[in-house]
Amino acid sequence: MISRRNIRVKVMQLLYMIEAADNSTAFKQPVEELQKQLDKTRELFVYLLYFLTEVARYAETSALKRASRNLPSEADLNVNIKIAGNAFLWQILENPSFKKAIEIDSPGKYLDKELVKKIYTELTETDKYKEYITIDGRDKAKEKEIMKLIFTQLMLPNESFINHLEELFNNWDDDADMMDQLMLNYIQKPGTYNLQEMVSPEKWQFAKELLSTTIDKKEYCAELIKPKLKNWDSDRIALLDMVLMRMGVCELLYFETIPTKVTINEYIDLAKDYSTPQSGQFVNGILDNIHKEMTESGKIQKINYKNKA
Repeated sequence: MISRRNIRVKVMQLLYMIEAADNSTAFKQPVEELQKQLDKTRELFVYLLYFLTEVARYAETSALKRASRNLPSEADLNVNIKIAGNAFLWQILENPSFKKAIEIDSPGKYLDKELVKKIYTELTETDKYKEYITIDGRDKAKEKEIMKLIFTQLMLPNESFINHLEELFNNWDDDADMMDQLMLNYIQKPGTYNLQEMVSPEKWQFAKELLSTTIDKKEYCAELIKPKLKNWDSDRIALLDMVLMRMGVCELLYFETIPTKVTINEYIDLAKDYSTPQSGQFVNGILDNIHKEMTESGKIQKINYKNKA
C-alpha cells in the first residue's frame, strides 16, 4: 500500500528531524522511531477511512431522527437513505482487514459526531448527491464516485475537519499528501489493501536500510558532496537539500537493484515538492555529477532486475 516514494518521504522527514534536533540523544533508536512514525500513518489512514464510512452511514441516523419528531413532515418520513446501502461502503465495512483495524485502533473514540452530521448535511445539498439518490439500482462507478466526492470535496476542503485532524494527529501536516494518494488508491481497489500491513516486508526492509545507511554513511557522503558544491557554502545550503542528497548518494552506491535513473528522478521530485523552488535543479546537478564520477571509477554496480524500482 505504501510506495517506495512514501517510504523515502518518511525517511527524509525523520532524518530532517534528527538533524534539526537540539538534543543529539533525542533519536537514539532511529529505526524504532521510523516504525512509530509509520504506525501513526496507519492510524491516521484508518481514521480517515472510518470517518468516510460514518458520513455515508449517517443517512440512516438522520432519517431516524427526523421520523421521530413530534410532528414529522412528509419529507421527514421519506428521507432517502440510499447512500447508507452504498455497495462500495459495505465493501469497506465488511472487509476483514477494516474490521480488524477498527478493533485494534478504535477510531470511534476520536469521532466528532457533530462534524459527521455537518459534512453529511453538506453532502445532501450537492447536485451530485441529489442526482445519485434519483438513480435506480447500484451502478458500480456511481457508488464509488459519491464516496470519492465525500472525501475529496467535503472532508479535505473542510477547515473544521482539518483542524479536527490536526488536534488528533500531529503527523497530519507531514502525511497529508500521502493520505490523499492512499485514500484515492483505496477507493479504486479496496479489496487489495491489508490495513494491518500497509508496509510490505520488502518495503520495510528498504526503509530500514535507507535510514540506517544514510545515518551510517553521513560523513562519507559529505566528502563526496562538498567538492561538487563549487561556490556554495555547505553550511548555508538548505538542510533538507543536504538530507536528500545524502539519501540519493546512498541509494546510488548501496542499493544495487534500484536503477540510477530512478534514484536521481525520485530525489529531484522530492526536492521540488518539499524544499525550495531551486532545489530540484540543485539536487539534480549534484547527484548527476556524483553518479558520473562514481560510475567511471567503478564504484556504482547495479543489478538489472525488472520491477525493482
